[in-house]
Amino acid sequence: MSEGSISQEEIDALLSGVDVGGLGSSGSFTSAPDISIDVPTLQNFAGKIKDKLADIIKNMTEQDSTADSCTVESLDRDQLLAKIPEVCIAVMADYSAGLGGDHLFLMAPEFAKKLVGYINKEDNPELDDMGLSVISEVIASHSGAEITELSATGKLPGLATNPPEAVSQPKAMIRMPQGKFALFTYPVTVAGESYTIWEAVSSTVADGMAKALGGGQSAAPVEAAPMGGSSGFTSQPMMNAQPQMGMPQQMGMPMGGMQMGMPQQMGMPMGGMQMGMPQQMGMPMGGMQMQTPPNVQTLQFQNFAPSQGAGEQGNISLIMDVFMEMTVELGRTKKTIKEILGLGEGTIIELDKLAGEPVDILVNHKPIAKGEVVVIDENFGVRVTEILPALEHVGSAM
Repeated sequence: MSEGSISQEEIDALLSGVDVGGLGSSGSFTSAPDISIDVPTLQNFAGKIKDKLADIIKNMTEQDSTADSCTVESLDRDQLLAKIPEVCIAVMADYSAGLGGDHLFLMAPEFAKKLVGYINKEDNPELDDMGLSVISEVIASHSGAEITELSATGKLPGLATNPPEAVSQPKAMIRMPQGKFALFTYPVTVAGESYTIWEAVSSTVADGMAKALGGGQSAAPVEAAPMGGSSGFTSQPMMNAQPQMGMPQQMGMPMGGMQMGMPQQMGMPMGGMQMGMPQQMGMPMGGMQMQTPPNVQTLQFQNFAPSQGAGEQGNISLIMDVFMEMTVELGRTKKTIKEILGLGEGTIIELDKLAGEPVDILVNHKPIAKGEVVVIDENFGVRVTEILPALEHVGSAM
């Protein structure tokens, strides 16, 4: 994906509600438990690890590098989106052992290019696959330093992360932890220029880190469901409860009230309501006899019809600031290779549109409207004369 752009497939996936923020990861979003993040403990940890981050950058870039005071805060996705640039280099490094949860690093593309340029000794580096792999190596080294520090207490044996994987994406497409999470902000200076690295960990990871460091708080307690009320359960002991279930009558002992699943033996009468009780040896059974009806439910099928509900509106709001390529097509024609090779200055190429016929307006190479060509202060422009129906948009994308 190029910087600041988004493909048609990713737009379609967003509008259909598909998870497209995987960053190469197959994990899906999971709801985060209600865990209070121990910010002071993590703040103390960040103060120790920031200098190691500066040393890693200095050793890899061979440039003077320092790290200023790191801050730790508890926030959510919207608050993080307000801090980071429109396009980010995102590096996923989820924990694979010892801890479980999202672990994300973010930096501006300008900083990433500087790192790649210093490390690869390039003047104009590109954030291609090779460049992104360099960023992944920087983050892998920093994650290793964190693991060493967290494992020193012995409370997180075998702590490890997945291999970091870096991508360049618009911030709205980045997979972030759900609910409240901990954000580490590392201000760093490399070769006299100031940059920022953000590290976000889910609340479960943050709590596990804090506990390993001697702090941390447990998940909020879940209140037990009441035993009374409409559920029909009571707090009385089972031996005193009515009805009684599964207890056979023997030796002439009568059992009153509602009785379920109790065979009659030895001619003993059973009063009250009886359900599902077999009659044996011709013995009469008084009261009403009922068989438990089967549990019949209507099968519900998923509705696959396209909808324009609130979910779609919520998804499309994520990409309102993404730039898309808009082009105007004057016309087309087909030529043989021989004719193309014979083109020269002054050659006139006849197009398939008539003079005065509306031109096509395309977004991401998909037609959305028609218009007429105008001249605005010596520049060409186009006046929209017709918006194509939505069905034509869909048909052109198939």
